[in-house]
Amino acid sequence: ALGKGSDLEKTFATAALVYNNSADPEGKLSKAETKNLLQTQFQGFIQGQENKPKYQEIISALDEESENKIDFEDFMILLVSLTLMSDLLQEIKNVKTTK
Repeated sequence: ALGKGSDLEKTFATAALVYNNSADPEGKLSKAETKNLLQTQFQGFIQGQENKPKYQEIISALDEESENKIDFEDFMILLVSLTLMSDLLQEIKNVKTTK
C-alpha cells in the first residue's frame, strides 16, 4: 500500500499489517496473543529487558485479566513503551549513518 512511502510510513504500515494479520474479526488481540506477538515479532527490542521493572509491569498486565483485549492504539502504545526502555534503542542512537 505504501510502496513509494517514506521509511517511517512503511514502518508504521508494517506494524499495522502485522497487528491486523493477528487480530480477531473485531480488530483486537487477546492479551495472550499480544504477548506472543511481542515476543516473536519484537524480540530484538525486548531481549534482555526481563529484569527492568517497567518491562515486568507491561508483561504482568498482559498476564492479568486475559479476557480484556488490546486494540491497535493500545498495541502501538506498548510498542513505543517497549522501544523507549530498550537497550537496543541506545545502540540505534549510537549508530552514525552516512548519506
